[in-house]
Amino acid sequence: MTGATTIDGFAKRIRSGEGGLISAWIGIPDPLFVNHLAQEAFDAVVLDMQHGVWDIGSAAVGIGQGRLAGKPVLARIPVGDFSSASRLLDAGASGIIAPMINSVSDAEAFAKATKYLPLGERSWGPTLAMNHTGLSATEYLASANEQTVAIAMIETRAALDAADEIMRVDGIDGIFVGPSDLSIALSDGAKVAPDTAQVDGVLKHLIARCRAHGKFACVFGSNGERAGELLKMGFDFVIAGADTQQLRSGAASAIAAARRVQAS
Repeated sequence: MTGATTIDGFAKRIRSGEGGLISAWIGIPDPLFVNHLAQEAFDAVVLDMQHGVWDIGSAAVGIGQGRLAGKPVLARIPVGDFSSASRLLDAGASGIIAPMINSVSDAEAFAKATKYLPLGERSWGPTLAMNHTGLSATEYLASANEQTVAIAMIETRAALDAADEIMRVDGIDGIFVGPSDLSIALSDGAKVAPDTAQVDGVLKHLIARCRAHGKFACVFGSNGERAGELLKMGFDFVIAGADTQQLRSGAASAIAAARRVQAS
C-alpha cells in the first residue's frame, strides 16, 4: 500500500473492529514534533487543540508533517468550535475529536460541521485535503464522509445519561472517553482519579454501548501500561500518554542513567 492509501484507509481500519490502535497525543504546537513522533510505531497522531496551544495554521502544517511521515493525523478541537472542525478536515485531518458532547443537539451540531450532505452541512473547500489524497473534487465529495471520522467525547454525567442517544446520531462515527474529566464528574468535583475501578466500570459500560450501536470506542491512557490495559478492556483506539509526559519521562530517564554511570 502507498503511504496515502494507508493514511486514507484509517477510517475503514478504526471502524473495522480490529482494535489495537495506539496514537500519539501532541499539545506542543510544533509541526516538527509531529514528524518526530510519527516516525515511531504509532498508528496515528492526535493534535490537541483543546488544552494544547495549536492554532489552525500550525495544525494544518502539523497534519502535513504527519502525512509526510506516513501517519494519519486527527485533531481534538476546543469545546464547541465546530467551525474549526471543518477547516481541519479541509487541511487533510483524518478525523475530529470533539470534547464535551453532552447532548443529542451537541452531537448533531458536530456531525453537521464534519459531514457533507446528506449526513451534514459541511461547507466545500478541501483544497489541502485533495492535494494530500490526490482525489478529484468529485472523488473527494463522494468519499469524504467515509474516509474521515467524527468522534464525540463522553466525559460528563450529562453525556453518560445521553450516551445511547449520542451514538444514534447519524454522522457520529465513534466516541472518545476522557477519563480525567469523567472522574471529576463522578466524584462531583472532589478528585481527578482516571485510573480507578469506578471509572473502569463506566468504561466497560460505554464499550458495550458502542458495540450495541456499531460504533468504535476510543480513550485516553495516562501512559503505555495503562493504554495496554485499556486495549485489553476492549477499546479500539487508545492514547499512550501525552507528548509532555513522554518528553519529561525520557529526559528523566536519561538524567538518571547518566547519574548512575557517574556514581559507579
